[in-house]
Amino acid sequence: MLRGSEVKLVLTGLLLLVGLAVNAPVQARETGPATGMAAVPLAELPKPARETYRLIQLGGPFPYEKDGTVFGNRERLLPAEKRGYYREYTVTTPGARTRGVQRIVCGGAPRAPDACYYTADHYTSFRRIEP
Repeated sequence: MLRGSEVKLVLTGLLLLVGLAVNAPVQARETGPATGMAAVPLAELPKPARETYRLIQLGGPFPYEKDGTVFGNRERLLPAEKRGYYREYTVTTPGARTRGVQRIVCGGAPRAPDACYYTADHYTSFRRIEP
């Protein structure tokens, strides 16, 4: 049986390992057009995502204050670009009290983006939207 101080030591070690895993470089997960990022046809996106995409093309108005703000690509899952290239937009989740987890991130000019990406899991994965 472990004593209290031994339990603390084991738990501290486990927390350190988890912290290292969470902060590890994401190069192994990095995706992008050159590495075969999955694509999704616009017509196959959920209706709220198609509506958000339409609003992006029109330049708004958007339902959330954060829509159109710079997306930092800290996860490095999208192709590398200069800061300010990507902007994020909320995909409304019916019944959600918050912004939910769905987003569209577009790169390039706000009304005529070079490419847009859909995430259904709050930036864990992306699929390039094919109009």
